[in-house]
Amino acid sequence: MAVNLYPPEPSEIYPVPGVVLGVAEANIRKPNRKDVLVVELALGSRVAGVFTSNRFAAAPVQVCRKHLSETNNIRAIVVNTGIANAGTGLQGVIDAEETCQKLSEILNCSPTQVLPFSTGVIMEPLPMRNLLKGVEEAANSLSRNNWIDAAEAIMTTDTVPKCYSKRVDLDGHEITITGISKGSGMIEPHMATMLGFIATDIGIDESILQEVVKTVADASYNRVTVDGDTSTNDSFVLISTGRNQADPIASADDPRYDDLLDALIEVAQKLSQAMVRDGEGASKFITITVEDARDEEEALKVAYAVAHSPLVKTAFYASDPNLGRILAAVGNSKIADLDPAKVTLWLDDVLVARNGGRAQEYEEIQGQTIMAQDEITVRISLGRGDASETVWTTDLSHDYVSINADYRS
Repeated sequence: MAVNLYPPEPSEIYPVPGVVLGVAEANIRKPNRKDVLVVELALGSRVAGVFTSNRFAAAPVQVCRKHLSETNNIRAIVVNTGIANAGTGLQGVIDAEETCQKLSEILNCSPTQVLPFSTGVIMEPLPMRNLLKGVEEAANSLSRNNWIDAAEAIMTTDTVPKCYSKRVDLDGHEITITGISKGSGMIEPHMATMLGFIATDIGIDESILQEVVKTVADASYNRVTVDGDTSTNDSFVLISTGRNQADPIASADDPRYDDLLDALIEVAQKLSQAMVRDGEGASKFITITVEDARDEEEALKVAYAVAHSPLVKTAFYASDPNLGRILAAVGNSKIADLDPAKVTLWLDDVLVARNGGRAQEYEEIQGQTIMAQDEITVRISLGRGDASETVWTTDLSHDYVSINADYRS
């Protein structure tokens, strides 16, 4: 059951000029479900992406990287769910390229102008006959209003489609930003078993687009974790169609740049946090903020030490204020010169520990009350600098084990 996450309201999802989407049921792995997505982009659109750091990068990730290196004029995206096309060797690359070829013939563009994505079970071959038929069906249903269907078509173990929109005024022009994501397990930064696609109608010059997508990812998709596992297929793509009448943003010196970046980050954070809220078996949404670190890298190291600790995560699931586990995780973050006497810990606004031990005013009933909530904030001060970072994570439940034990069944 997702934690305070609900299906998107159609009236709150805005089409992006220059983007049309179509879906199909192709029986990739399971019958009677949307499992193929085709996205056509207007001529002149610009696309940039960030991808998994896993060395077993899936075939579609390899092809995406290759195509993005060969052209700055991407015209289409194709996604299938059910089978990840990862751990499939050379045949997987051939299948991904064949999928691009099929869509390029339908849309009258070059195969290198198509980016393929897959998600699902690793080390199984794609059912190409079904997939290619699904690509054709999806391409025949293209519509500017298919965003929610598109979010459904890329789901795996997700229980709620993830789609979010925002409109923002930039110097008198209304800019539209809409995105979709999938992911609920095998979630860990750099990146996660997730797919994310965000489109905006304002032009963003290709010279800064890669910098923008990385900045947005680092503030969102690279700040979420469910179980500490990085997948083979992780991909986040930013699309700029340039179909808005506003002048394109050509550099970070543009006075509109920061406002656009803030809006893109907001959409990406909504989508990435939705993945955590829909984490496999999750019953709690947990924010972990580390403050007063020497640098951002150190703050993240501590935050992830806490977020990835099975003992901490199971304590949250049990609503057990066994908060010494958090201090132990901080101490296990591999910071050799960390001084425990300078560490302070809060649970929501309740002071739990300071000077290396339990705060005198802390009472067990306070911890019990907070741990019973479905949304909790852990705040940790290291007392050694002025850097801070935040990550979002879940508890660890019996259902997580069950979902992953039965995933291929």
